[in-house]
Amino acid sequence: MELRHLRAFLAIAEEGTITHAAARLGIGQPSLSRTLKALENHLGVRLVDRSTHHLSLTAASTSFRVRAAAAVSAAEAALDPARAGPWPLRLGHAGSALGRHTPAVLLRWQQLHPETPLQLLRADDGLAQGRVDAVILRGPAPAPGLDSTVLFHEEPVVALSRHGEPAGRPSV
Repeated sequence: MELRHLRAFLAIAEEGTITHAAARLGIGQPSLSRTLKALENHLGVRLVDRSTHHLSLTAASTSFRVRAAAAVSAAEAALDPARAGPWPLRLGHAGSALGRHTPAVLLRWQQLHPETPLQLLRADDGLAQGRVDAVILRGPAPAPGLDSTVLFHEEPVVALSRHGEPAGRPSV
């Protein structure tokens, strides 16, 4: 499904006829009818009752119309160059990001790059999927072909309950 499907439905709902909606969208009636049918098939619900002389919205289309309008509005806002603003740097991490260094890194980033927001996302595996732009890891780079830099070394620590089975062992 694409935004054109939502726009087609909204035009039909607002215009009240396939003919007027098709003219508004600058497409032919058969094309608009196919687009509406594809949307209805995808949703598994009939949105419009139509005959040769009459068109009416179904009960299902009432709630869908609100969601479709919100989706189109959100997409238009997201794609508006005037509202684009700076893209954030999405920094993935596992657990506590940089541990005790996190506040200092966030402050330093803001000082050096005030025009670029930094988003910390709990996603240490999102680099290959494009969910993050960079990732902070504990350990080696997860895949070949990635550039990595060691930031610092940490001393490993293990914490155990005094009452658990491993606590009585001489080593872990």
